Amino acid sequence: MPVRKLRYYCVRPNISVGNGCDAEHGVRNVTFEGLKINGRLISDDMPNKPRWYATADYVPMYVGNHVSGVVFTKEIAQFHANQQLSYCSSQVDRALEALRPYDFTMMPRNIFADGRSWNLRKAKAEEWCSGFWPGILWMTYGYNRSEAVMKAAAGYTEAIMPIVSQPVFDHDLGFIAINSLLKGYEQTHDERYKQLALQAADSLATLFNDKVGTMLSWPRHVKDYGGHNTIIDNMMNLELLYWAAENGGDRSLKDMATRHADTTMKNHFRKDGSCCHVAVYDTLTGKFIKGVTHQGHSDQSMWSRGQSWAIYGYTMVYRYTHDARHLAFAQKVADIYLRRLHETSDDWIPRWDMDDPRGDAPKDVSAACVTASALLELSQYVDKEKGRHYREAAISMLRDLSTDNYQSRDRNVSFLMHSTGHHPAGSEIDASIIYADYYYIEALLRLNIFS
Repeated sequence: MPVRKLRYYCVRPNISVGNGCDAEHGVRNVTFEGLKINGRLISDDMPNKPRWYATADYVPMYVGNHVSGVVFTKEIAQFHANQQLSYCSSQVDRALEALRPYDFTMMPRNIFADGRSWNLRKAKAEEWCSGFWPGILWMTYGYNRSEAVMKAAAGYTEAIMPIVSQPVFDHDLGFIAINSLLKGYEQTHDERYKQLALQAADSLATLFNDKVGTMLSWPRHVKDYGGHNTIIDNMMNLELLYWAAENGGDRSLKDMATRHADTTMKNHFRKDGSCCHVAVYDTLTGKFIKGVTHQGHSDQSMWSRGQSWAIYGYTMVYRYTHDARHLAFAQKVADIYLRRLHETSDDWIPRWDMDDPRGDAPKDVSAACVTASALLELSQYVDKEKGRHYREAAISMLRDLSTDNYQSRDRNVSFLMHSTGHHPAGSEIDASIIYADYYYIEALLRLNIFS
């Protein structure tokens, strides 16, 4: 609820009180926009206000029990990342309560339209989403510093460790390790997390084919595709190799990651910057054979989440290489996404595939979350005008995602609804999916940092 342009004049203001009834009937996400007390503008970034001082004390307002997400801002209709982070924090608390007693080996994966709590899957190498829930918990802990959330994050991260100790199953080891171990190391500097992440990077590197110049994404599908297959999702996993090369791992890991990015840039994309899902190469000669889809509408269509992986991936590659080619390419793949988005969607959330001709094609919230997070980082690397363009686009995505149309709120314990997993297989269509929540909270945190 926004409270806009409220003016209060008196010699000695009475104390206002905000209280919820109980945990199920609380007060959440109230924004005071342009509030003035005796002519003084009250905002969270008031000049000379100490960081530790509560803005509400300047009203004065007592923020009592079962109240969260109270924000004071100068501007009207501004997007408030902190308010949405508070919402995410409260949803995590609800989810953890529903998961008790914890079985740390069982990871949240999805919630369908008729569900209220997470459907769980065993943490294992074959379950590519195993690391997203620990990552969400680590990011939530970074925001709220809750000891209970920290302990849960550590427990779920422990369940990831046996996966790293096994021979690599496929490229998704990168997702699993980045989301859990690197997020955990970022918050705790636990040396075990660092060493296991380095071990995971070495394992992931064994998938690299020097003849081709990319990593093999799905060893189990070599026969199905008739050769070495590399999927656009694999761009995300290069971060583990780059990070390892800068944190005590073999420096050749950086060269390997960059060669993968360059080869993918050459073969995975059409002239307009849109990408196919799978590039197939001759395993022995390294020659590019064809580009096809696996999860998209067709071999020539723009699968929205695949394009979002590309935007995020090349932005991240530039972070490590500072190569102007990678920055230019990140912009190219972002610009075609934004153009096609406006052509095909009625808001800032894309259809699952931008070439699905059906007017009622399902949305994919996860693609919007990945793209918003990527654009916020990309906005830091380009000139001021282009940076403002990307930042405003990202905020527009987050603003739409944070409405009742897409937030789960009291309907279930996830952050967001209306993601699409594997549409051609009829899997996870119009569902809450764990990786959408991961990139949503990451984008909100990035918005706070980059602001």
